[in-house]
Amino acid sequence: MAGMTATQDHPTEHATALPGFVVVMLGVAATLASLFLLRQFSGFAGPLFLALNLVIAAYPVHRWLVSKGTPAWLAASVMALTVIVILLVAVAGLVGTVNSLVTELTKPKYTVQYQTLYHNLTVFLGGFNINIDNLGLADVVAKINPSTVTGAITTVFSSATGILGIVSVIVLSLIFLAMDAPSYDRRQRLAAIASPRVSRAMENFTHGVRRYWIVTTVFGLIVAVLDGGALAILGIPLPVAWALLSFVTNYIPNIGFFIGAAPPMLLALFIGGWKLAVAVLVIYSVLNIVIQTIIQPRFTGKSVGVTVTVSFVSLLLWGVVLGPLGTLLALPMTLFVKALLVDVDPKARWLNALIASDPGSALDAPPDPQTEEA
Repeated sequence: MAGMTATQDHPTEHATALPGFVVVMLGVAATLASLFLLRQFSGFAGPLFLALNLVIAAYPVHRWLVSKGTPAWLAASVMALTVIVILLVAVAGLVGTVNSLVTELTKPKYTVQYQTLYHNLTVFLGGFNINIDNLGLADVVAKINPSTVTGAITTVFSSATGILGIVSVIVLSLIFLAMDAPSYDRRQRLAAIASPRVSRAMENFTHGVRRYWIVTTVFGLIVAVLDGGALAILGIPLPVAWALLSFVTNYIPNIGFFIGAAPPMLLALFIGGWKLAVAVLVIYSVLNIVIQTIIQPRFTGKSVGVTVTVSFVSLLLWGVVLGPLGTLLALPMTLFVKALLVDVDPKARWLNALIASDPGSALDAPPDPQTEEA
């Protein structure tokens, strides 16, 4: 009878299973729906996730203070206050950088230098029998001057000055997350009892994202100091402001250094012509390749390593879903999704071999908790 029951149960199990393509289509639909909802609520989803990342990165401060005998509530308050001060300083520095660029470009000398540059360009092209007027580019080139660049920068920045609302959401989120920090370790232990595999995946995520933020911050400071020093030697105005911009854009994968290099390159073009602008680009490129591409990955390790393609696609995807803040959160968001969908499921370990910068890390996944308990 037992054999007969097993035989009867087996077809029933397969009869209720959905076809593979239906499962795939449902997964795609669920993914698109989730991204759409995130896009609709990006105004608080992005800042909330950034606040969570900042608390994760700063949590060792809380743990260290508690280990030294500091009351848990006071340790959480110190942690939150430290993060908030750093955040506000970074935002103020970024606003000051944009303001410095706008102020610098409004100086009359840049208009004269632009006119000289424009004249030299027309003469150069004329040597190849190329007439800008005949190409219909005269109006376009004429509009690219310090005044129009300043106007464009002001417009873009003013459109992003929901930045005050974003900062407010981040600060409030930091406060509430800090209030929960004293009970985090206990909650983690209880979650591990209820669902060991999910708990382990989320713990790996917190370790990975903490390592990402700390390492990226340290190397961002190194790059910023080197960029600022090089610009000062080249005589580019506002080297400290551009160093700060270089530090902030270091958090944007793949294209961050291009964004950070654009303003000093623009000033270099107006001051010393195309040769000085190329020199700035070369310096930024060399520093980015050596530090961010060769040295930094050795410190981030396999815990945050994804392929360059996945990193770039993440940048595009989360930039569209979460806006400008999504470019800063591209890799942490990808790590979070990976923890939820890949790391918790042993059957999905093969996917890690496709997206990880080190394919061998797919074999390093933690063993099945049920196997360990058995």
